[in-house]
Amino acid sequence: CAPPDAVVWPQAVGQVQELAALCYRCRVPMVPFGTGTGLEGGVNAVQGGICFDLSRMDTIAELSLEDFSVAVEPGVTRKALNSHLRDTGLWFPVDPGADASLCGMAATGASGTNAVRYGTMRPNVLNLRVVLPDGRLLHTAGPGRQARWEPGDRDGLGGGHAGTHSLAPRRKRAAGYDLTSLFVGSEGTLGFLTQATLRLHPLPEAAAVTTAAFPSVRAAVACTVQVLQAAVPVARIGGCRGPVVGPGSRGPGARLSAAFSHPEFLDEVMVGACGRFSGLELPAAATLLLELHGSRRGLAEQQQQAAEEIVRLNGGSGLAWAEEPEERGRLWAMRHSAWYAALALRPGCQGYSTDVCVPISRLPDVVVETKRDLQDSGLTGPMVGHVGDGNFHCLLIFDPQDPAEAQRVHAFTQRLGRWGRGRPGGTGTGGQMAPCHPLTPPSHRRALAAGGTCTGEHGVGLGKRALLLEELGQEGLDTLRRIKAALDPHNLMNPGKVL
Repeated sequence: CAPPDAVVWPQAVGQVQELAALCYRCRVPMVPFGTGTGLEGGVNAVQGGICFDLSRMDTIAELSLEDFSVAVEPGVTRKALNSHLRDTGLWFPVDPGADASLCGMAATGASGTNAVRYGTMRPNVLNLRVVLPDGRLLHTAGPGRQARWEPGDRDGLGGGHAGTHSLAPRRKRAAGYDLTSLFVGSEGTLGFLTQATLRLHPLPEAAAVTTAAFPSVRAAVACTVQVLQAAVPVARIGGCRGPVVGPGSRGPGARLSAAFSHPEFLDEVMVGACGRFSGLELPAAATLLLELHGSRRGLAEQQQQAAEEIVRLNGGSGLAWAEEPEERGRLWAMRHSAWYAALALRPGCQGYSTDVCVPISRLPDVVVETKRDLQDSGLTGPMVGHVGDGNFHCLLIFDPQDPAEAQRVHAFTQRLGRWGRGRPGGTGTGGQMAPCHPLTPPSHRRALAAGGTCTGEHGVGLGKRALLLEELGQEGLDTLRRIKAALDPHNLMNPGKVL
């Protein structure tokens, strides 16, 4: 942990601007802080400086039920917003597990269990109010919102008497560069996200969750992958067939009108750990946790059909549907406790979560190969993943005081770094493998070799900076550096992160 030299608690955007301008004049590094739930060291003050704790800026403003949007400040968390929306029929579905700051989620490009149906943070952020390093204020989709014509406004210019003007966030635009997407995922390196205008979604009329145990990791992962490959829209994931179903065919998924919201995968080690930690009785087998959203009638018609197809076509078993909120809550609480359940496997040890994401066509092979390497290396690394979008995590539990285990981890990462390349030289600069920290997550380079990314939702932070060159190439990395230099020429915003 690298603590800052001082901490400030601004309570309004004007205070953030004044403090940022002062730090800019004095060339003092600035580190944004929301709730501290990030996993990549993004709030560590590696060069000292001032930590801006934005948790006291907690206003929920500009809620528009008609426009399905709301504006929130950095102190507003995911759970607080959904509690505020409880009686509106709307919700914000992006769920990384932790009760994180919504502006912090935008800063890291977070996603989570609902991404396969509702998307990640990127498409769900409509506008950002950003304090730039020198204190200037930027609205990434324009200052405020776009004027909207209402009945009674005859000329559309505000001249009508019966109508009114309402300012609403733009739902789509093609004006200039997409500055909002630039700042989503910037991890505090380009400015302070002091307000985010978010896209809201209607609450589903009904929901049901089921768990299905499979005879192998490959069977569990391939079940979801095959449906996604079957030309069935993601929001209609249902049953799974052995062979791939081509466009125009009527595979089992094509008959399902209810939509799987988030297919989650847990290997047998993770299921056993979560069951013991949460007090639930679950078979110690590779498991899919699936949630259906739809109408009550649609769910009643589709549940049995979906269950039968999963069992019959993929060898699944042990399905049990949960429809009541309390039952569904217990199952998802079990899933969200995975980190603590993994740590409980080896009390007193530390944990590190990998965060790779690969094309779904490669997901079964990559998951199976990674699990085999974990077992061969004698490492504790239960696996969990959002298999609907190719994202999975190895929760590596290790003893930092054990040099032999640290060496095994190091050797494991090096071996996996050469996977799929055919020779030890790799593709790093000058034909050499790029430097690999002893605790570089072991599946990251395998993911790059499979055409994936080193981080699907946690961000780069401190731990994955060396991987950006391999993933983006020299020109891509140089372009990022030029953007950083243009907005933060003195490298004061969260220095040492991402680049």
